[in-house]
Amino acid sequence: MTARTRADLESLPGYIPGRSIPGAVKLASNEMSAGPLPSVVAAIRDAAAGVNRYPDNGAGALVDRLAARLDVPPSHISVGAGSVALCQQLVQATCTPTDEVLFAWRSFEAYPIITQVVGAGQRTVPLRSDHSHDLDGMLNAITPVTRLVFVCNPNNPTGTAVRRDELVAFLDAVPDGVLVALDEAYREFVTDPAVPDGMELYRHRDNVVVLRTFSKAYGLAGLRVGYCAAPEPVAASVNKVFVPFSLNSLAQAAALASLDVEDEMLARCRAVTAERDRVTTELLAMGYPVPRSHANFVWLPLGEQAVVFNEHCLGHKIVIRPFPGDGARITIGDPAENEAFLTAARGWPARRGQPPM
Repeated sequence: MTARTRADLESLPGYIPGRSIPGAVKLASNEMSAGPLPSVVAAIRDAAAGVNRYPDNGAGALVDRLAARLDVPPSHISVGAGSVALCQQLVQATCTPTDEVLFAWRSFEAYPIITQVVGAGQRTVPLRSDHSHDLDGMLNAITPVTRLVFVCNPNNPTGTAVRRDELVAFLDAVPDGVLVALDEAYREFVTDPAVPDGMELYRHRDNVVVLRTFSKAYGLAGLRVGYCAAPEPVAASVNKVFVPFSLNSLAQAAALASLDVEDEMLARCRAVTAERDRVTTELLAMGYPVPRSHANFVWLPLGEQAVVFNEHCLGHKIVIRPFPGDGARITIGDPAENEAFLTAARGWPARRGQPPM
């Protein structure tokens, strides 16, 4: 007797996480190399004593803190096990099998996966030659069955960002009935004032939601905490498809403690962005093509050479994230980690026009 499963899952691409190799420098997953702050670690340790009890299913304390911080009603806030879980909940809350989700490509690799898992259709629009979103092309790609549009800003994996005027014009032109999700997982690393804070746009529109996470800037990737600001009817629908108790008690305690030390966290983000700019300058001087990044990583659009470059880095015990046929994404680590990567990059023969080893 053979169990029957969904035939369409045979074509579902698997999510490929960054590799971890003992003894190697890991610059593959956009993590904060420094980890959570000591007071956050203490809060996790204290919360561990209560893990025999279920967590607060609604994460009331965290929702209230986020609502106060963002200056929105608590009924506009949804929380989940990382922002990727909320991305999937948004698809579930807006789409049936006859509806479509629209997003740029290449962008966050979870978008096509979660869309197919939910059973909705998907439509993609290629990035522009500068590796940024083609919002005009995306607007033209909206059809009567489009229900949700993801705009990853800054974009993962390219680090590029959409500027305020262009994004406002896009939002103003999106037809009724289409929800735009501004995925801002890397917002804390943005230093360019021309890149808008999605919350500014959200406050004046009923077709915008903003997604953020504690995984990146707050150093809580291993605990999975994300949040979403959405119009009340949307937030209510997103909460209806929440997996009960999926935001565990340690994660809730860590997120609350992280908000208590936000100034320290932002100072660490500034150190990361300074290193990002240094790494970018060094790579450009070596002759690598590097679009300007607004996140905690840099993108090398190496095309078919991405896999070869990855193997070269692995040979130097540097783990990066290749996207075969497109490029390589390198997380910004601490200065020593970044210097180890730059040393490897200097030694790649192909950058000097020589054939790769």
